[in-house]
Amino acid sequence: MTDWLNVGKIVNTHGIRGEVRVISRTDFPEKRYATGNRLSIQNERGERTTVTVTSWRRHKQFDLLTFEGFENVNDVEKFKGSLLQIHQDALDDELQEGEFYYHEIIGAQVYTESGEELGKIKEILSPGANDVWVVQRKGPGKDILIPYIDEVVKQVNISENKVIIHPMEGLLDE
Repeated sequence: MTDWLNVGKIVNTHGIRGEVRVISRTDFPEKRYATGNRLSIQNERGERTTVTVTSWRRHKQFDLLTFEGFENVNDVEKFKGSLLQIHQDALDDELQEGEFYYHEIIGAQVYTESGEELGKIKEILSPGANDVWVVQRKGPGKDILIPYIDEVVKQVNISENKVIIHPMEGLLDE
């Protein structure tokens, strides 16, 4: 696992004053993009640039950011398509009971209440009311889609990298 966590993707520039248009991948944009915060920009070649946020605002479905020392569109043009990241050490204890970071869930082994191993969580989708955990089956077959709701997910043990579920009728059908 990498020590860097994605918080957004720079998809374009905005205006001529060095603003970038970001599709956010964080539940905490007001914290991640706060003035004075340091972020890492990783381009497609894996090269990193450390930046300090000087402003943040919402515009339609995007977050618009400016960075210290990057005052015009020509300075930020090179960041298009790059990922905005924070180091894992920058995380704090802001989560409530029953909340987890994606990187803590992806890779966890999934078991039924009876102890049957189903597979490993490979992806998390956020389609609407609740997240859906995509489980790659241990054996052959289609991926299992597990809704993150209390009726299904019974226990999440981050230290053991283990999730226990109650499979509702039809959930495990192929």
